[in-house]
Amino acid sequence: MKYCIVILDGASGWPLEELGGRTTLAAARTPNLDALAASGFVGMAATVPKGAEPSSSAACTSILGYDPVADFVGRGAIEAASMGIPLGPDEVALRMNLVNTAGGVMASYSCGHISTAESRAIVLDIDEVLGDDTFRFYPGVSYRHILVVKGHPELIDACYTPPHDISGLPIEGRLPSGPGSSVLLDLMRRARRALGSSPANLCRGEAGDVVATDIWPFWPGAAPRSLVPFRELRGKAAALTSGVDLLNGLAVLTGIDRLDIPGVTDGPDNDYALQAERGLAALDHHDLVVIHVETPDEAGHAGDVSAKVAGIEAIDSEVVRRARDYGDGLRVLCMPDHPTPIALRTHVGEPVPFVLAGPGVSANGAPRFDEGSARATGVLLDPGRLVMDELLGSDGSR
Repeated sequence: MKYCIVILDGASGWPLEELGGRTTLAAARTPNLDALAASGFVGMAATVPKGAEPSSSAACTSILGYDPVADFVGRGAIEAASMGIPLGPDEVALRMNLVNTAGGVMASYSCGHISTAESRAIVLDIDEVLGDDTFRFYPGVSYRHILVVKGHPELIDACYTPPHDISGLPIEGRLPSGPGSSVLLDLMRRARRALGSSPANLCRGEAGDVVATDIWPFWPGAAPRSLVPFRELRGKAAALTSGVDLLNGLAVLTGIDRLDIPGVTDGPDNDYALQAERGLAALDHHDLVVIHVETPDEAGHAGDVSAKVAGIEAIDSEVVRRARDYGDGLRVLCMPDHPTPIALRTHVGEPVPFVLAGPGVSANGAPRFDEGSARATGVLLDPGRLVMDELLGSDGSR
């Protein structure tokens, strides 16, 4: 048997007045997800354990069948692993966004969803000015980058606020604080000056685009200890496709093969069709494939209802449809990793709906795939990593 997991990142959410009291998932036209629900097993999964940060780090670790508490790896270190950045025992890796602040307010946590090429040039400009034996700057995808700090392990215990949690809110009181934070605050002040003279950043300003006014470090992680490889844990050869470093980093740390598919991005320009086709083609040489799509989460952070609905519908029509058309012998699991409610523009740790369909799976009466229908089944998988047990069933889970 073959297996496919489709992660609709952040697709779950809360009811919205402008959608007649429906969530974006309920309002979206999802005939393929609904067909899987009608023939499959539907329920809710608690992918974020109590006390864990409600992020894709914990949630996707759960979906892959690992314990995000016992197997915890700081997100900065996970993304560093995706980028091939080695970490010494006295180094801390932090996610570092390029952001735009104005009047003391977080105006854009993503620097206007800056392109990868532009942000890469800006980060390299910063590294040329500020990079030294203590600080190293590594360009990533779009606004997401990595800062490695040497000699300050205490930064692991500092307090941080993700910039997407404070869109449109004052940054005062939300800057890094606690152990070692003075080191970061000084770096942020110096980076503000470096950004003001970055040629690549100045070009954005001249073009009328959102400029990077600040760097924003958060989500620290130290060199991770080894995780049990997925193949050893589950007896399955797995592959993964994603447009973000977090998922690709989890693949690196768990020994899951990363698929390099052109056109796979973190936004609405993602080539959904090619991602699905190449992802499913990987089943020729693997037992399981994970297809992770970031689009709904980015729309949720932006507070864009129509874009979130459109992203969900694109995943349904281009990804889930192809999984349904794959043929006999494929068991499919589709689910968000966490909710990203439009009203909050950030993540919450509430359970999310899942649907499992395919050979050996019996229907449990859900009329369609959305939060209300999933809750109505009365099924709650807690901890959320049990979804992998349900997917593999008696064939490979242990």
